[in-house]
Amino acid sequence: MREIGVGLIGYGLAGRVFHAPFVALTPELALRAVVSRDVAKVHAGLPGMAVVPDVATLLARPDVDLVIVASPDEFHAEHAIAALQAGKHVVVDKPFATSAADARAMAEAANAGGKMLTAFQNRRWDADFLTLRRLIGEGRLGEIVHFESHFDRWRPVPADVWKEARAGGSWLDLGPHLVDQALCLFGRPDAVTADLAALRPGAPAPDWFHVVLHYPGRRAVLRSSKMAADHSLRFAVHGTGGSWIKPGIDPQEPAILAGGAPGGPDWGLDPVIGHFTDGADPSQSAPVPNERGDYRLFWQALADALNGKGDNPVPAEQAIAVMEVLEAGMASAEQGRRISLS
Repeated sequence: MREIGVGLIGYGLAGRVFHAPFVALTPELALRAVVSRDVAKVHAGLPGMAVVPDVATLLARPDVDLVIVASPDEFHAEHAIAALQAGKHVVVDKPFATSAADARAMAEAANAGGKMLTAFQNRRWDADFLTLRRLIGEGRLGEIVHFESHFDRWRPVPADVWKEARAGGSWLDLGPHLVDQALCLFGRPDAVTADLAALRPGAPAPDWFHVVLHYPGRRAVLRSSKMAADHSLRFAVHGTGGSWIKPGIDPQEPAILAGGAPGGPDWGLDPVIGHFTDGADPSQSAPVPNERGDYRLFWQALADALNGKGDNPVPAEQAIAVMEVLEAGMASAEQGRRISLS
């Protein structure tokens, strides 16, 4: 087993919650340095960690093999390409880039240098999504005709943070998760129709979206609102064999935000059960046990791939496909029409 030195760019929510704790738990990975202007903040969570002032200093370190790009969106392409050109493998947080053109340029840099480039799409390992994949694999739902995926919240007052004002708003914040899951299940859609809006007073960017992915004989509806006091619905999936309705959100992010560490017997166990209604007898509804969610699986798969024991868990071409849908959604909302992806 070869130990892989890791450098982390950024120590905001993503770096602090989704990256550093999981790197620490992956035996083949060793976090060597963090780029941050707030040394005290890094040391509060990572005592004794080397903190460097800029990306160039991180990339000059010979003990760093893999760079995690968790900087603000506008720097993702710049930082990823710089790291790839410096001979590092790269993980990029979502959104992968701010345009499909930048995403393609990142992939070209990876190919030119023979380095691995992956997107951090952790919600492929959510408990509810893994449960849905199991149901589809078992054939219980039959042919899916209507897929509805929600990521709603109750945050009626906009926060004074850059993420609230990003171009595209919540479509580029939460949308990448929902788009990636839909593409994992159904592949590339034929077209996209999107409505993005800022519904909270004073919201600097869209905080609501309703996006339809068009497939032959199927529609995938992706929705998010920050004005949903009741934000319990996560999935509503209807097929020729029946329906599955799932409330609740995967517990891993809330657990880490509450101070928990990944791991333990209850890690990733979603206590909120969805229900399946059989099309053969719609009067009956049965609970569906949840799979165990586990974001550690992404990191272990990445470490295995870097050690030649597996494949890239989220290849760059899949991240580009997500960016193309996100970009089409932006164009659809701006132009008020359906955008073809064919």
